[in-house]
Amino acid sequence: LTQFPDGSPVPKEHPLRHSYWLSFMSKRLELAKNLLSDKGVIFISIDDNEQANLKLLCDKVFGEDNFVANAMWHKNYASANDSKTFSSVLDYILIYRKSDKFLRNLLPRTEKQNQLYKYDSKDGKGLWRPDNLSVRTYSANYDYPITNPNTGIAYNPPKGRSWMTNKEKVEQWIAETRVYFGLDGKGAPQLKRYLSEVQQGVVPTTYWSYEDCGHNDEARREVKMLFGQPPFDSPKPTKLIMQILRLSASKFSTILDFFAGSGTTLHATMKLNAEDGGTRQC
Repeated sequence: LTQFPDGSPVPKEHPLRHSYWLSFMSKRLELAKNLLSDKGVIFISIDDNEQANLKLLCDKVFGEDNFVANAMWHKNYASANDSKTFSSVLDYILIYRKSDKFLRNLLPRTEKQNQLYKYDSKDGKGLWRPDNLSVRTYSANYDYPITNPNTGIAYNPPKGRSWMTNKEKVEQWIAETRVYFGLDGKGAPQLKRYLSEVQQGVVPTTYWSYEDCGHNDEARREVKMLFGQPPFDSPKPTKLIMQILRLSASKFSTILDFFAGSGTTLHATMKLNAEDGGTRQC
């Protein structure tokens, strides 16, 4: 609410302004909840000013148990030199599910992550990388010496740590050449971690970098290519919406954007369909 009935402006700190925002958002969120499928999820972008209020409102509408995460998107890669206090470089994306039937997807593994797996023992198991055999959780049952069969030297886990499994299992791994003793075979034991055996996807975190999700300048350039002069101040980059879709949608999902804007969500949906052969509707 920016104007009184007589046309005079409502001050930013006036309680009417805030109560109107709450009323407007509450009705919109109730509609959103009704439209969601039982497996559905909603992502809501908000800045610092109303993030706390929106969290309380969403807890009321969707239920505290259906809070999934509050992701932070790094929207600006540089600070604003004209800021009087702190330069805001983050936006928040509140994530709520309709019910516990919602299943979060994994993000695709990146080429950078897979580059770590650069060794091949020609054993038919594919590429692998050396990994630590010890763990921080100490167990006396897993505190024993492992002997290098090439040198006869015995190695105990580092102080305060233990091996990740029992002695019998490690001996089996040594027989299967799953334990690595260095390039010359004379080092301390490490585990061969095969790429084919790791989780084929990445668990998402609540920090979303602009390298993965784009930033405001990128979004403005995208919109400028379509319209010449961007028609509004805060467009979202296509990469950000694609991140959301990868995390939450199947290849057959229906996606709804309450604020169509310049059609970024539709653009992202079409682009993702083209990548993976999906038939998502938007």
